[in-house]
Order: sequence, then structure tokens, then C-alpha cells
Amino acid sequence: MRSAKRAAAAALLTVSALAVAGCAAGGGSGSGGDAASCEPAGEDVTLTFTSWIPGIEDAVAMWNEENPDIQVEVQTGPSGNAGTYQNFFNQLEAGNAPDLGQIEYDALPNFRVQDGLVDLGACEDVLAAEDQFLDWTWGQVTLGTEDEVYGIPQDQGPMALFYRSDLFEQNGIEVPTTWEEYREAAVQVREAGGYITNFSDSDINQFAGFVWQAGGQWFENDGDAWTVNLTGDESTTVADYWQDLIENDLVSTYPAWTDEWNNAYNSGEVWTWNSAVWGANSILSGAPDTSGNWSVALAPQWNAGDEKAGNWGGSSIAVFNGTDHLYEAAKFALWLNTSEEALTSLNETAQIYPATTAGLELPVLKEGVEFYGGQPIYDVFAQAATQVDPDFTWGPTMTQTYGDVSDGFKAAAQGNGTLLEALEEGQAATIATLEAQSIPVAE
Repeated sequence: MRSAKRAAAAALLTVSALAVAGCAAGGGSGSGGDAASCEPAGEDVTLTFTSWIPGIEDAVAMWNEENPDIQVEVQTGPSGNAGTYQNFFNQLEAGNAPDLGQIEYDALPNFRVQDGLVDLGACEDVLAAEDQFLDWTWGQVTLGTEDEVYGIPQDQGPMALFYRSDLFEQNGIEVPTTWEEYREAAVQVREAGGYITNFSDSDINQFAGFVWQAGGQWFENDGDAWTVNLTGDESTTVADYWQDLIENDLVSTYPAWTDEWNNAYNSGEVWTWNSAVWGANSILSGAPDTSGNWSVALAPQWNAGDEKAGNWGGSSIAVFNGTDHLYEAAKFALWLNTSEEALTSLNETAQIYPATTAGLELPVLKEGVEFYGGQPIYDVFAQAATQVDPDFTWGPTMTQTYGDVSDGFKAAAQGNGTLLEALEEGQAATIATLEAQSIPVAE
């Protein structure tokens, strides 16, 4: 395992050396690994921090109140792929990036490849904090390395099954525990006039979560190059499964996050959603007329008796190359993502689900949720969080991969092509993109 991690680190360094020149920092302490660079400034410091989390200002205000010598100025913007990531890249190239920024796990390798991140492994307190986090969330920020850390895990998105408990009960349909049972239930739900779920042709990260649960890997590296494998056995199994549901009209295909999509859930046309913990708030806000009728169960399994969960989403707080205050930035990022007061605030304002083991035991997460019939739904997600494979690896150009696969998924949802063909096309496009950026690709 150790040699594999070292190999991964070597691969990333190779990639960095070959990646786009000129995207590195604009001055400052620079990146990686120099323990001497993680020292207190010895004077009052003001950090800049960019995030899109609603209510993040409340948590930052608590920090500023308690830490007059390390003040944080928070800037908010759109979510990462909606514009903030591009702003970060532009700022890195111009040499005026903030000290800290929010970056989702699947985007971290992209920033690492572009030499945009500081290695927080230079800070002893960061390395000492590893045991506070779930193994798989820590693995998301080490990027397969041994002692390097490119962000502090903030939240996670373990996946489970949201379902209309009232409709399943009224129609005498058992809540499925396997994907085979899920397909059988889909037929029964269709006979009752509904759809068991909606297949999202744009949320490729949801599909990646299904592949993650099935044990698949889309990206790996052997120390010299990246292997791209969007069409492995597990991905093919997942693609064929959903292709069958689409072709047999057992799932709806409304565009996600639209009025149509909300109405399908609010009207009872769609009965379940295989989603992440943050989906609890999406249903609550999108389907208000169904309050009290939803429940949450662990995700269906590919094999009866398995205990595996996928993950959809999750973010880290990274420190950008160019900061002059690595020590102070790391200290703030650790507090934000490990202290009970900050995690409670983030859950109350934005339903953030912590990446730490202690965070899963927050009193606020043990309470029953009225919208879900009083069920303490976070207990289910706490169990799912322990079932997520810690070794899933994201590629260095995920935004491009998502876009290319999404184009094919949209066509497949309309009966033009298949999901597997979309993955094949996404793989070819991803390899072409990596090679165009001089990122080594395995033969």
C-alpha cells in the first residue's frame, strides 16, 4: 500500500511538471512539503476565503470573534462548476488567489495538477488531525499520497434511498433492499401509475456514485501515467441496469432541478430518489406538499447482504498556492471542519454533513426530522458513511469528463444511443483531453 501511494504521488508530481505552465502561484510561500513554511506569522493576519456555502458567514464570524489575531474575510459566489472554479484558476494565473477556497473532492485533482494548491502536510497539526476524519474523506484530500494533504475535508455525501413510505405501504410494495428488488418494485410502481425514480441525464456524479458503490474505478495511476476506465465491468453493469429501466419506461427522465422535476416528486409521480445526504433538503424544498410521507433507507445492494454505499458530492477547504500564511490558513480550516460549534452552525444554515467521525454524532444530527415523519434520518447516513470505499479516485479533468458523458446520457434518455456508448465516448474524450494537456496516459 505504501509503495502504491508513493507511486501515486510521483505520478501527480510528473503531471504537475508537465501541466500547463504559468498557472502556478503568484509569489508567496509556494507549495508543498517544506515544514519551515508552516510557521506562525508572528503578527496579526487577515486571510481571504471564498466559499458558496449558505450561512458560511455565521461560522466565520464565530472564528473572528475568538481569534482577533487571525481574521478571516469571507467572499461568497456561485457553486464551483457554476463559476467559482474558473475564478480560482483565473486568480491563480493572475497571482491574486484567496488564501483559502472551497473545492469539491472531484475537482481537487484538477487544481493539484495545475499546481494551484499548497501541501498542508507541511503543518504538523494537519497530519495529526487525520484520525478525526473518516478514512475515505481523508483519502479524498491526500490524492493517494502518503504524507501530502491538499485540503481539509469539510463534508460528505453518502448515498441512501429516499422513498415515499406512504405510497409503498398503500400499494403493498416492499421497500427494495437490492437492485434486483428495485427493478421488480419499479414494475409494480409503474402499474400503480408512478415511476420508481427519475434518471438524471446531467448528474454524472450521481452515476459515478453508483459505480463507486459497485466497486468500480474510473481513474488510477501507476506512478507514471493515468489509466482511464469508464467502461470497466462495474460501470458496464450499472449502465446496463439503468439502460434497461429507461428502455422499459420504468423511470422518468425529467431534467434534474427543474420545475418539472420538483413537480414529479411533489405530485407523487416519482416515488424514490437514490441520493446523497444533502438530498434531504432538496426534497424538502422541492416537494413541500409531501411533508411527513418520506423515509430513508440504506441504498439497494448489488448482492443481498452487502453493506456498500456510494458517495455523491463532498467538499474540502484548500489553501491556494501563493498564500503567505499557510500556518494560519491551516489553523482556520481545521477549526472550521472539526469544531463542534462550526459544524453545528454549518449544519443549521446549510445542512452540511460533517466529514469527521465526531461530527456524525452531533446532537443536531440525532434529532428526528419532521418532514421525514420524525425519522432520525441522519442515523441512516451515518451508517452509510462507514460503507463508502475509501479508495475511489477522481481524474484530473472531471469537469470535462462530466460534460462529455452528460451529452451521451441526454441522447440515451431520448432513445438515441445507450448509456454505455456515452461512457465509451466520454472515455475517448477524456484521454484526448489529458493528452492535449501533456498529462501522461497509460496505454
